[in-house]
Amino acid sequence: MTESLEILQIPCLQDNYGYLIHAPQAQLTAAIDTPDASAINDALDSRGWALTHILNTHHHFDHTGGNESLKAQWGCKIVGPAADRSRIPGIDTALADGDVYDFGGHHASVFDVPGHTRGHIAYHFADDGVAFVGDTLFALGCGRLFEGTPAQMWTSLEKLLALPDATRVYCAHEYTEANARFALTVDPQNDALRDRAVKISEMRARGEPTVPTSIGLERRTNPFLRPSSESLRRTLDMLDASDVEVFAEVRARKDRF
Repeated sequence: MTESLEILQIPCLQDNYGYLIHAPQAQLTAAIDTPDASAINDALDSRGWALTHILNTHHHFDHTGGNESLKAQWGCKIVGPAADRSRIPGIDTALADGDVYDFGGHHASVFDVPGHTRGHIAYHFADDGVAFVGDTLFALGCGRLFEGTPAQMWTSLEKLLALPDATRVYCAHEYTEANARFALTVDPQNDALRDRAVKISEMRARGEPTVPTSIGLERRTNPFLRPSSESLRRTLDMLDASDVEVFAEVRARKDRF
């Protein structure tokens, strides 16, 4: 029986999270994105792990900035999105929607989730019950649409919504407290959201991370995943709009918030 992945969450830069995942039996260790090479090296040293892989979600510098220095140091293999391989520094293996990547006996299903960027992927380790989603989905939020359309992003989010509720979601930024303030403006009647916002404020006051989250929790409280909600639609005065139109309005309001 394969032992569960070990996951180490690493605060990086101003508000990023990097992650190390370790497959104990295979003695493989991957960085999920590389926001800060020195912080990743410190985390590796704390566990006595050797970096064998980098799994990139998208090309932004706060996700790939450490690629080349870590590859030069460790000789690790870099995996990333096929749709954006030209912008992933040092990439060795390009993955696309429907691919399955074997990481030491732990199998990651790959989803193309464009919207934030044109070439963004997420990694779902079903047997471990975890998903690494980069900047596509945040706790109570989603990524800005820098290179995609609302329709593309909503399609991407629907792929993640189809995962089991218990799936732990590891996103790449600690934006949750600000996201909660916005969420309450568009979904004020959501009791689960109001309760969660209080807990988030308490957690941040204690300096605790609000990540990981879960698909089920986001389904109940994240306005970007709730365009079909009648109460949210009523607040937006969009009862007869499509889900994509409601999502686009929520995203536009967040951009102005």
